[in-house]
Amino acid sequence: MIDANRRMLLGAGAMISLGGAARPTRGGEVPALEPEGALASEVEADLLRYVGFGEKQAGGAGDNACGEWLAGELSAAGYAVERQVFKAPYFDTRKAELTVEGAAAAVYPQPIVRMTGADGVSGPLVRVDAVGRFAGSLEGAIALVDLAFSRWSTMLSPGARGPVEAAFAAGAVAVIAITNGPTGKVIALNADGRAPMFRGPVALLAPEDAGPFLAAAFERKPGRLVLDGEGGHRDAFNFVGRLDRGKGRWLAISTPRSGWFTCAAERGPGVAAWLHLARWAAAGLPDHDLAFICNTGHEYEYLGASEAMKAIAPPPDRTDFWLHLGANVAARDWHEIPGRPTPLPSVDSQRFLSVSPSLLPLARSIFAGQIGYEQPVSSDVLAAGELVEVIKSGYAPAAGVFGIHRYHHVAEDDERCLNPTATVVAAAGFRRLLQAVVAR
Repeated sequence: MIDANRRMLLGAGAMISLGGAARPTRGGEVPALEPEGALASEVEADLLRYVGFGEKQAGGAGDNACGEWLAGELSAAGYAVERQVFKAPYFDTRKAELTVEGAAAAVYPQPIVRMTGADGVSGPLVRVDAVGRFAGSLEGAIALVDLAFSRWSTMLSPGARGPVEAAFAAGAVAVIAITNGPTGKVIALNADGRAPMFRGPVALLAPEDAGPFLAAAFERKPGRLVLDGEGGHRDAFNFVGRLDRGKGRWLAISTPRSGWFTCAAERGPGVAAWLHLARWAAAGLPDHDLAFICNTGHEYEYLGASEAMKAIAPPPDRTDFWLHLGANVAARDWHEIPGRPTPLPSVDSQRFLSVSPSLLPLARSIFAGQIGYEQPVSSDVLAAGELVEVIKSGYAPAAGVFGIHRYHHVAEDDERCLNPTATVVAAAGFRRLLQAVVAR
């Protein structure tokens, strides 16, 4: 897949003249562009490097190695790097399984994990629908919560949290949530990073594995859930790369790097664009002090971002602009052929560019022709992810990207989900946005 993308990038001339404006084409997100092979090669290399670190849960080996790499790149570009260490939850699974007579399936423990121990918990399986309704009694039962179909991202969503809480309130001893989404795979859900969200054990089940358990639930057949492993808290680190020229006015550009799995398209394009901007801005934005912030702990409801605001972010009253590069900066789109999803050369449209109201006309002009970004939204109307932390902390004007691509929070969010062409185009757009904002 990457080899094909590279040929498309370098052979088709789908690059960008970074000093000029992109011109939308009839086909969508890739403007008519001037060859810029160096940026294509840089983005491709950074995307593959990010993917190569594997799973990136906060404070784990992949996340730490990725953070070391990014901090080293900023140091090499001339930034002074400061780390911020904090505690993030973790859970190393020994066994996570749901069984019923004649069937067994792996489940995903919902953090912060309440373990069952090696013997597990047992009870009749009872189906709970997407709004928390059920038939019969849930007292002593294992609730099988059949979530609505969605591109799920967080357990704090009322549509996920509500029926789980209803099941426990009705007496369930454990809950299994079926994460119905576009891939049929289990979707990991973000969690409160400070305390367990529920009074009992909760696990997530892939819809493609749910059939035997839903059938058993109609007959209230006995099941058993085992969530066993080792958990607690461990050190994780944010960092900031600063270029303090004594100008007294800061530009802040941030991105998270962590997540439940490999996070190739969820995080990789944002990281690659952020790294490109850091290398360019050292010379390209000479009239401001620069702060490039990289957070971990994203999957614990922006735990790292909230910690960064306390210690390593520049002061709001001395910051002229904050740009946040969050999830789904540029992921591949897919044809949903039953049993055989097929990758497309286009970019997933479920990506949002949210900007301070005063920047809307500028953003519309710069991102014209980029699917999803072509219709930026006011941050007064819609903001999500770490951008919410940025705005709450008083930074304005600000802009941020967020979104949920088809394989978001799924183990299969791997190299196949990358779209290097769209990543290059997006990175160039962010660069033009920074140039235009500082020129205002």
